[in-house]
Amino acid sequence: MEADDEIYANGGDGPSRNRPIISGEQLDIEAYAGLYTGRTKITRLLFISDHCDNPPMQLEALRMAYDEIKKGENTQLFREVVQKIDGRLGPNYAMDSAWCETVDRRAEQRKERLENELNAYRTNLIKESIRMGYNDFGDFYYAHGALGDAFKIYVRTRDYCTTSKHIIHMCMSAILVSIEMGQFTHVTSYVSKAEQTPEALDPITIAKLRCAAGLAHLEAKKYKLAARKFLEVAPELGNSYTEVIAPQDVATYGGLCALASFERTELKNKVIDNLNFRNFLELVPEVRELIHDFYSSHYASCLDYLGNLKANLLLDIHLHDHVETLYDQIRNKALIQYTHPFVSVDLNMMANAFKTSVAGLEKELEALITDNQIQARIDSHNKILYARHADQRNATFQRVLQTGSEFDRDVRAMLLRANLIKHEYNLRASRKL
Repeated sequence: MEADDEIYANGGDGPSRNRPIISGEQLDIEAYAGLYTGRTKITRLLFISDHCDNPPMQLEALRMAYDEIKKGENTQLFREVVQKIDGRLGPNYAMDSAWCETVDRRAEQRKERLENELNAYRTNLIKESIRMGYNDFGDFYYAHGALGDAFKIYVRTRDYCTTSKHIIHMCMSAILVSIEMGQFTHVTSYVSKAEQTPEALDPITIAKLRCAAGLAHLEAKKYKLAARKFLEVAPELGNSYTEVIAPQDVATYGGLCALASFERTELKNKVIDNLNFRNFLELVPEVRELIHDFYSSHYASCLDYLGNLKANLLLDIHLHDHVETLYDQIRNKALIQYTHPFVSVDLNMMANAFKTSVAGLEKELEALITDNQIQARIDSHNKILYARHADQRNATFQRVLQTGSEFDRDVRAMLLRANLIKHEYNLRASRKL
């Protein structure tokens, strides 16, 4: 292998690697919003409008949020969106007081009817009717944006659940509202409650619970646990949980968390060779390619993919807080993986592979050496990194000594036990008692 080929094999863009890199295109809001349904579609659009620095994109997100809200009954959220639009979308997207009054009036009438029905059910003491009455009340509060009240009502149905399926339904409702409220401790709690009734769990529900648990771990910055949960999601999920998460998100969240936290063998076994997860990765080719590039040590291409994805990931409601941390961890793993096989590394060649300056690379390596993640020392004058490999001969000798002492201890213990049994010491002691 020629020297130039070695550089390419360890991260450079060789002449044979002419696969196109994705462009850092602006997020297609319409296509993105089409992946979701219900309240999460609106909250994601509002999140984009709040965090995007592109005015036309902000207005497009607000326009779609306005149209989506008018399909529902949440007048409070409608007023907030109108305030954010502030007349910038013309008279068709102004305050519609008549619609708000009609919806609020209808809501009051429905609430009164639901209260009367629930009181009648409670008087008759029919558990199933009371449970359904509370569920209807929870759905009513959820539709009108009163998430705290909806959560309390859904949880109250637990006292009236008579079958395992009822408990699962209660848990799924509580999880949905908890995710919307950002209360991920409740999510973890109700996921474990649902998993305690395995006889009522079908493959789709199990996949939904894995997604919810993955989001809870992601929020808690437990990236390895999050990756494992997302990797366990079965393809049966499909588009059945779009009120919370799209299948594309499973691939993105799971892939990035795995890259940041898994060792090389685990990445191969649990991600690349995972047939179920491969179905999700096919939906997001960029994430699939960057995982393969990372494993194949084509770091320049991998980092290009990450750079192009970053702007859109920062507009993701669940991932935005974690992008910088995940990216740092992935880059550090790449640096460690690059240096691991070599006794010495030319920093100029390594800087070229990682598309950075030698000075910047030195600082990154210094931090990893200080943190004991790379056992090496840097020759700043000649710009060479020297690995500090352990003395294999000494380590082997120490291991032999330790094995010998363990063997000696085990043999002595066996002889002692044999003598105790031979002289019936245990029997004598028990007789005295």
